Amino acid sequence: MSKTAPAVASEKRTRFFSMLILATLFFIFGLVSWVNTILIPYFKLTCELTIVQSYLVTFAFFIAYLVMAIPSSFLLNKVGYKRGIMYGLWFMALGALLFVPAAYWRTYEIFLIGLFMLGIGLAILQSAANPYVTIIGPRESAAKRLSIVGTGNKLAGIIANLVFAAVVIKESDKVLMQQIKEGVFSGAELETALDTLIRGVMTPYLILGIFLFIFGIVVRYSMLPELDAKDVNKSTSGKVDTRTSIFQYPWLILGALAIFFHVGSQMISLATIIDYAGTMGLPLEGNAKNFPSFTMFFTFLGYLSGIVLIPKYLNQKNALLICSSLGLLFSLLTIFTTGKVNILGLETDISIWFLVLMGYSNALIYTGIWPLAIRDLGKYTNLGSSFLVMGLCGSAILPLVFSYVVDLNSALPLFDAYKVAYWVLVPCFLYLIFFATIGHKIEYWRKAKSVVS
Repeated sequence: MSKTAPAVASEKRTRFFSMLILATLFFIFGLVSWVNTILIPYFKLTCELTIVQSYLVTFAFFIAYLVMAIPSSFLLNKVGYKRGIMYGLWFMALGALLFVPAAYWRTYEIFLIGLFMLGIGLAILQSAANPYVTIIGPRESAAKRLSIVGTGNKLAGIIANLVFAAVVIKESDKVLMQQIKEGVFSGAELETALDTLIRGVMTPYLILGIFLFIFGIVVRYSMLPELDAKDVNKSTSGKVDTRTSIFQYPWLILGALAIFFHVGSQMISLATIIDYAGTMGLPLEGNAKNFPSFTMFFTFLGYLSGIVLIPKYLNQKNALLICSSLGLLFSLLTIFTTGKVNILGLETDISIWFLVLMGYSNALIYTGIWPLAIRDLGKYTNLGSSFLVMGLCGSAILPLVFSYVVDLNSALPLFDAYKVAYWVLVPCFLYLIFFATIGHKIEYWRKAKSVVS
């Protein structure tokens, strides 16, 4: 029976407002996640940390995905998706509010707890939001819808560091930061200067915490449709599947690993770029803070490309392969090229601009992996979604691996130590190429009985 015109109009209106809410959620994901790239050097200075200790920022934040992803699926089944999103936003609000006492006492451990709580909230939101985007329209255009909501995420990435620097690092603070680096202060004077700097985060995170709490209530009572677990777990293949365990779906497990390597390599390119600029003489309080925004701008362009090209001109499998190959190319160029250039008035080594361009290649990798990995899981779709979210812990682990490689090469000039550490990116992109060409087609661990075309 065909739908009436009013019913079609109502469905379109619901889908539009649902996508608007989801785009806002993805904007919040980006705003909270990508600001970590400036928190790393900021905490390194204000909390007097080593390189490895400073990268605990990304570890504390993203390890929550590993811890909370599967409990998130049970939570969503228990309380529903809309209420689950509200709880996720409330967890994030609590994490943001913990920044206030952490800054007041300048206690790095409390900051890490706050970051972990933010990560828990995001793990719940990711477990809920990605199935929404996949199911809310035709599955063959899921990558396109992920690109649309992803533009909100990457737009937040462009402005996150600029807003943080503008709000937290005032002109007087820039002078203070330079004096601290030059060793002007010592003893009690140094402690006072560091306290003054770190307390700049108190007001912004207090406002963020209040906003997240209120937005959680708004989403709970919005027109976003409640998802039925039967719809989330519905197979689209029409095949009868007799598998009895989530681990019997190779394309899912390999897809979770693909997400692990993708987000880990993406976080390395973003989280290290300010410090890498510092090895070229650009300080945090100067122009170095702009490089994550440059990178995210290219990621934003990549998402726009996905909206235009997928699926009309480019299917999501080929987009994944092209972007993974570009990521490998930019990684090798970062490692092997060197030479002074002046771009946008910034005198740097040319290699840093290949890290910036990596933003474009990273744009469509996640949106390519997710639909290929989540397909045809039947009753395991919800749990499979949680497995993929667990893969986001790559952003916790791989930057730490990078920092250890830098430490292992401490005998080298810092610039060269970073060059060596960027080799960590190469196997990540090689694996992504494998998944794009072979991995997503593997249906059985032992002998393939059938292959997805």
